[in-house]
Amino acid sequence: MLQEWRCNGKGYVAYRNFLLRRIEAASSSAHSTPSNSGRWFASPTTFSEADSWSSIRDLRSNSGKLSRTMSVSSKQSEPERHVRFAEPAYSFVGMHCIFDNCKASVTVLQFGRTNSDLLAYGSSDGSLTVCQVSEPPSVLQKLTGHSKDITDFDFSSNNQYIASCSMDKTVRVWEISKGTCIRVVYGVSSQLCICFHPVNNNLLLVGNANREINAINFSTGRVISKLTCDNAVTALDIDHTGQLIFAGDAQGYIYTISVNSHTGSLSRTHKNKSCKSKSSITTIQYRTFSLVARCPVLLSCAQDGNLYFFSIATNSHGYLTLICSLKLASPVQNIRASFCPLLSLEKGEFIVTGSGDSNVYFYDLARPKNSCVNKLQVCLVSLYFLHLKIWLQVEVLMKPFTSLKGHGSPVMGVAWNHGENLLASSDSDGTVIVWKRAKTN
Repeated sequence: MLQEWRCNGKGYVAYRNFLLRRIEAASSSAHSTPSNSGRWFASPTTFSEADSWSSIRDLRSNSGKLSRTMSVSSKQSEPERHVRFAEPAYSFVGMHCIFDNCKASVTVLQFGRTNSDLLAYGSSDGSLTVCQVSEPPSVLQKLTGHSKDITDFDFSSNNQYIASCSMDKTVRVWEISKGTCIRVVYGVSSQLCICFHPVNNNLLLVGNANREINAINFSTGRVISKLTCDNAVTALDIDHTGQLIFAGDAQGYIYTISVNSHTGSLSRTHKNKSCKSKSSITTIQYRTFSLVARCPVLLSCAQDGNLYFFSIATNSHGYLTLICSLKLASPVQNIRASFCPLLSLEKGEFIVTGSGDSNVYFYDLARPKNSCVNKLQVCLVSLYFLHLKIWLQVEVLMKPFTSLKGHGSPVMGVAWNHGENLLASSDSDGTVIVWKRAKTN
């Protein structure tokens, strides 16, 4: 049965609903009273924490053996709890497709720019895979040439090219349609992060283990400008105007760097020291606007599982002010996180991240620290039905709204497509899962 679930293309939701239908049928035959029959909700098509809580509440009403491992605030009525739990923006109908052709850890993945169909992912074996996720999902190109781990890559603005960097000390530029490498830039140290300039796509910005940020001419492959930081540059992003670069280093510091869009010249403006951890930065992501901060914002994630959310003062050359921080429950080395831009405009300040426990989590940075909807306590409820010989496990964790289950190893990378109706996640076993978000009114 488990094998059929893994292959049916519907993922955890189908498996969970299958179990619930079996349990519902068994409960109806075992309990003939109206109060105990038909308690299970009817096969929902979306999965959210609202479903998990409803399941646990019904199980508790039908079984006196279930211990009280969960506490809910008594100040809120049942309808209020349902409204706050049922976050429609975070309901998923299950797996859209799975790519399991890679046998090495997939550490970074990204959808094409302003594109909902093009997906690429890089792995620790040096390969870069380009896929389409529309029906039918397929692998378009497998780009081989790097001899060591892919550390980062980026699409050009027209999605015709991909620039990738690697631990093999090279930067490579690929023409996607032909699947060929058209340029190789050799360095003297591991190349750790890369992005195209958003205004001048002839500029590539690359951070390396030699503490440098290099501005490279896309056409010639020549380094036209460089800036030296205090430590290895491990992550970077650039604002939509192309005037400010935000870079994270191996000691947890974040730099704001001014860049000339025409010449590529670089100059450092600020060094942010508000991060308490001294762990390497794995994610730097800029967002144009936030309803919470009312200004541009920056998301930073470190190897030790600390997330930082900054406001950006554009009139002060990109000065960063820490708004809040969050410690992930199950951090894993090189984990990446991402804003949920469209969903955050609906309410809150939402991010999505992988974790060491093989799940994908959503957090709302706008909610009070160390709290979750209705203050659910950490629990793991296991019920064993002897007549069905099935284990049903329901997990409710502190802080996250929704966890997507399907990976069997630590989740390393996450990425939204342009329409934010698909979420891709990758793990250390090389599996890439594309999740389909439920439609909302």
